[in-house]
Amino acid sequence: MRKPGKLPAETAKVSYDLEYGSNSLEIHKDAIQKGQRVLIVDDLLATGGTAAATAELAHGLGAQIAGLAFVVELDFLKGREKLTHYDVFSLLHYDR
Repeated sequence: MRKPGKLPAETAKVSYDLEYGSNSLEIHKDAIQKGQRVLIVDDLLATGGTAAATAELAHGLGAQIAGLAFVVELDFLKGREKLTHYDVFSLLHYDR
């Protein structure tokens, strides 16, 4: 998954809302095979918008989401609430 315009081949795209605006993500259309299990890994879970959009995009390509993993989760922003359909794991939690 990358920001728009960074990938060289044909892409699928999803747009999502942020607290302060909107953003988009793209993925190569052939990056995930239908039925393939994927683990989404990112450094930070804050409000959950990017993670939810990533899962939506992967699911739209036919992925089975095995889970989402993060290095840091900012619990006070409640991003996990946007990911209730998935198994979510974070190494570090900050509550303020």
